Amino acid sequence: MHLSEGTVQNIIFGAIFMFFIAIAWLLAEFKGMKDEIKERLGINNEVIKLKLQALERFTLYAERSSLKNLISRTPAAGMTVVDLQLSLLEALRTEYEYNVSQQIYVSPKMWEAIGNLKDQNSFIINQLAATLPSDANGIELSKRILEYVASTDAELSKTVLSALQFEAKRIL
Repeated sequence: MHLSEGTVQNIIFGAIFMFFIAIAWLLAEFKGMKDEIKERLGINNEVIKLKLQALERFTLYAERSSLKNLISRTPAAGMTVVDLQLSLLEALRTEYEYNVSQQIYVSPKMWEAIGNLKDQNSFIINQLAATLPSDANGIELSKRILEYVASTDAELSKTVLSALQFEAKRIL
């Protein structure tokens, strides 16, 4: 069987045409896949940014909620023990509520640690305030809290800060 030269050229031309159509189709498919991957990575990058921002806010919360920092930010002069106690508890509650929405970006264990920090510091403030007469000078409560922190070296805020750093390193 002999094929004429024109027929062979038509077959070659058709094969080249089909080859270019296949290449164009593959390029379009790869571009779609590339766009999809970029979109997914963008979403993941955004989620990572949100998680890191939440960890930053909780780090600030842990720092601001430490007993030593609470005392240094709350002027006790002119306050009674009860006034200072309520002021410290209000500061803890306000800081906590300000950051409550960030819990969706951290693990349940981390959120539990943040809640435990607030609860423990509230408990310590209440226990130390109960050892003083309610009309005593607020400076006495400040001294007791600072003595407690210095003597026990058991502030939960340090543990929470370490856990936050660990979680941030895990994400990065």
